[in-house]
Amino acid sequence: MLTLAILIPLIGAVILAFAPPANRQATRLAALATALLPLIVLIVVWMGFDTSPDAPAFQAVEDFAWIPTLGVGWRVGVDGISLVIATMSALVFAASIAWPIELDDRSRQYYAWLLFLESVSLAVFLVLDLLLFYVFFDLSLVGMFFLISRWGHGEAQSAALKFFLYTFVGSLAILLAIIALVLAGDGPLTFDMRVLITRHPYGAGGWAAGLTLFGFLFGFAIKTPLFPLHTWLPPAHVNAPAPASAILAGVLLKMGTYGLIRIPMSMMPETFARYAPILGAFAVASILWGAFVALGQADMKRRIAYTSINHMGYAVLGIAAAGSLFFGSEGARQLALTGAVVEMVAHGLITGSLFLMTGIFWRRAKTYQLDAYGGIAGVAPKLTALFILAAFASLGLPGLAGFVAEFQVFAGTFAVYPWFAGLGLIGILITAALFLTMVQRVFFGELPADRRLFSDLTPSEYAIVGVLLTLVVVIGVYPRWLLAPIHAAAAAITAGPLG
Repeated sequence: MLTLAILIPLIGAVILAFAPPANRQATRLAALATALLPLIVLIVVWMGFDTSPDAPAFQAVEDFAWIPTLGVGWRVGVDGISLVIATMSALVFAASIAWPIELDDRSRQYYAWLLFLESVSLAVFLVLDLLLFYVFFDLSLVGMFFLISRWGHGEAQSAALKFFLYTFVGSLAILLAIIALVLAGDGPLTFDMRVLITRHPYGAGGWAAGLTLFGFLFGFAIKTPLFPLHTWLPPAHVNAPAPASAILAGVLLKMGTYGLIRIPMSMMPETFARYAPILGAFAVASILWGAFVALGQADMKRRIAYTSINHMGYAVLGIAAAGSLFFGSEGARQLALTGAVVEMVAHGLITGSLFLMTGIFWRRAKTYQLDAYGGIAGVAPKLTALFILAAFASLGLPGLAGFVAEFQVFAGTFAVYPWFAGLGLIGILITAALFLTMVQRVFFGELPADRRLFSDLTPSEYAIVGVLLTLVVVIGVYPRWLLAPIHAAAAAITAGPLG
């Protein structure tokens, strides 16, 4: 069944790419219908997912031999972590495809690339074969490169090139680390993630284990991104079309944090634990750097882009705390990992919504500069309400998804690395300041004369962002349905070789 979630958008992309020209609205509706099918498949899998303690770690598994001599096969399946991230990703893709955007006569190609990107992105979270993970991880770069370079604005060409080269270097490091990991240890050659998680090829580790871990950390740190490997992200966001920015923040960044959990943390737990404090230090640096630099940005999209560095720092901090086998209780580490995964989901929904709404400012006024606006609340009350809701969710207001995530991350981290938790809390204060000042400058004060015709959200725009932010509220008020599958997977991972 999970294979369908990957193949359906891929088939849709091929059909759209080679279909005869059609009405743009009809093309968008066809792409949206195709994008909704993987979401439905994942919801069905979620409804049948078993969260009981004796349930298998990976469920809905499909396993077919592909290259037996190398131990490579078509293997897909989900645990609680991959299930919730994949479902969130499918929802963000559906919202981004549904989002109205000004297109030229290349609308079929635009939606074909979006569906292609959805297919390979979902595959990253669903496959259980390391070689396939790398293949789809790399292909996601191709889809985003064309979306930014062909349908972006401003310096889109250079931003797309910088994005591709940066992240491709990281993916090469991951490939070398995968080869080293698979060749390490005893047993037959295999790329099966389930076998490698059980086998722990490097055992207690050594210099080879350290180099392999560095390859994974370097590659995934670029993708996340962590300070100081983050410089490709702001220009990519600023020059990308709004739906591509929503996907980049909501889905592609999660490949970095998901990769950290699924591969080095699960397959090299003792080596990961030794270097977890260093990873935690970089996470705190990302939290503080992202928040302080965002506060100084006069460009709306650039400011939100830096908050992504800040928020992904929270997720990595939780992962670092969860992977530290030598400090803190197992319960605290499990809480930190659960919070990290909830942060990934919350960030995808919240920041995805914010980036979609920045597209409204570009379509209406062709600028992201904060000083170009003011008093927008008077002419666009719906946009104001939803933007403020997303901003409050991003700064961690209780009752919203961001608070559920950050509370668990900091509560778990405090029991493991109290100094890191204390420093990270400063980032929350700065995040509150940067969002409140942005809201004040854009939506309140005196309305400029040239903004009096600024139009409010259309019904379709209101519905799309409304669905994403409704989930943000639901998670904040009643998170149990989301926490149950994550908790089951986090308990198995944080037990580690010593549990």
